[in-house]
Amino acid sequence: MTDIDRARPIPPSEQPARLAALEAAVRGRTDLVPRAGIVLGSGLGSLADGLSEAVAIPFGDLPGWPAATAPGHAGRLLLGRLDGVPVAMLQGRFHLYEGNDPGLVVQPVLLMGRLGARTVVLTNAAGGLNPGFGAGTLMVISDHLNLTGRTPLMGPNANEVGPRFPDLTEVYAPAHRERLHAAARAEGARLEEGIYVGLLGPTYETPAEVRMFRGLGGDAVGMSTVLEAIACRWAGIEVAGISLVTNPGAGYSGHPLSHEEVLAAGAAAGPALARVIRRFVRELP
Repeated sequence: MTDIDRARPIPPSEQPARLAALEAAVRGRTDLVPRAGIVLGSGLGSLADGLSEAVAIPFGDLPGWPAATAPGHAGRLLLGRLDGVPVAMLQGRFHLYEGNDPGLVVQPVLLMGRLGARTVVLTNAAGGLNPGFGAGTLMVISDHLNLTGRTPLMGPNANEVGPRFPDLTEVYAPAHRERLHAAARAEGARLEEGIYVGLLGPTYETPAEVRMFRGLGGDAVGMSTVLEAIACRWAGIEVAGISLVTNPGAGYSGHPLSHEEVLAAGAAAGPALARVIRRFVRELP
């Protein structure tokens, strides 16, 4: 396979042709039409173990996609049934900090929509900005601050996919936020709610930055999700988002941050999050 230029700009106008090629590659493996798409963040890939009739496609086997490089990300597109519901699941994702163009970062969620999913659940591991959100907190995303300085919609638009100027008043569907809370109550889990701050990465934030982001209204901070949410709304896909707060922000705990800490917290809180998502998906209208 030839090397893939991760950084090559992919404007919206190129997405239809690229998505058509991706769809054809997937349809060569399975004809399952997903009802929902689920993106699994760092340390949260175990939800994939609950899939039945699963077809797993490594990222590197799909046209234009490089293999995943982020630790804790298996790098596979899965299609199967979760408690009987057909779903597409991303076990890992592409990040800006890996050198990926925004247009590549969002292709997986756009592909989920192309395959039939009308709702995408975005999960991530995040640092806590709200002092009340300790490690292991599950937070429904109510809104976001895109501080990456990037957008997947730069360049000529593809009007057949979405409008030139998409409205982001309700990026994270209020009805889905209510369904997530209801699913959590039914599963005996606790969900907070708050605003996610998306950054470029890969460094963790400085204590001064944590104070600034908190002052801007942020409750959790991470290195993903915001571009995917924007692309979904552009394409008319509804979004539900959950952050797993894996650690307090820099300066709160008094000790350095590490990716191992993120993965460990994901493993500890993953089962509760998995139960909530499974019930949410089962009860989608």
